[in-house]
Amino acid sequence: MRRFTICDAPQRSAEWYQARLGKLTASRAADMLATIRSGEAAARRDLRVQLVCERLTGRPQEDEYVSAAMQRGIDCEPLAFAAYEAHTGQVVQRTGFLSLGGVMAGCSPDGYLGDFEGLIELKCPKSATHLSYWQAGTVPATYRPQLLHQLWVTGAAYVDFVSFDDRWPDDLQLFVARLERDDAAIAAYERQALAFLAEVDTEVAAWQTRRAVGTVLRAVVGDAAL
Repeated sequence: MRRFTICDAPQRSAEWYQARLGKLTASRAADMLATIRSGEAAARRDLRVQLVCERLTGRPQEDEYVSAAMQRGIDCEPLAFAAYEAHTGQVVQRTGFLSLGGVMAGCSPDGYLGDFEGLIELKCPKSATHLSYWQAGTVPATYRPQLLHQLWVTGAAYVDFVSFDDRWPDDLQLFVARLERDDAAIAAYERQALAFLAEVDTEVAAWQTRRAVGTVLRAVVGDAAL
C-alpha cells in the first residue's frame, strides 16, 4: 500500500502549487536541516514562517520567477530523460506532487521507475556545475537532503541523481549517481522533519487562537476598545 497520494497536476501549475501549500517539500529539505552554532538558522526560520503564512492565508508564498538558466533546464528535460532511458534501458514515468499520508509533507520527483521502486532527480545545470558532478563521482552533498526526503515520502529503494548537459561531448553529457535507501538515515531525517512540522503546527495554532480571541473580544467590547 502506498504511503502517499498523487496530485497529477503538471509541475509549476496552479494546482501543483496548491497541492504543496503549507507542506514540507523535498526542495526545501536542506533549509529545514540548516543549523548554526547558536539559535535558529535563517533558512530554517524563513521556511517555518513561509509554511505558517501559507497555512494561515491559503496562498502559496513561493517565488515563481524562472531565470534563463532555469528555463534552459526545463527545455532540456526531454533530452535528459531520453539520454537516461537509453543509458539504463528503463522507461521513466512522470508524476505530479506526492502527499505523504497523515503528514504535512510531500515531494515532486522528476520521474519514477516501476511502481515507485526507483526515483529520478534530474538537473540540467551550467556546464561547470555538470563537470563538478563528474569530478566528484557521487551524489552531491547539497542534494542529499532532497533525495532523503523523497525516499522518506515514497518508500522507494533508491533515487538516481541525474545531471545532463548537451553542450558536452556525447560520452560526458549524462552523469548518474545513485543514492540507495538507508533506513537508519531516513529514520533520523524523519525525526527532524516531524519535529520541525510540530513547530509549524504550534505556531499556526497560536495564531488561530489569537485570532479567535480577538474575534470574541471585538464581539463583546467592540473594535474601538481594543
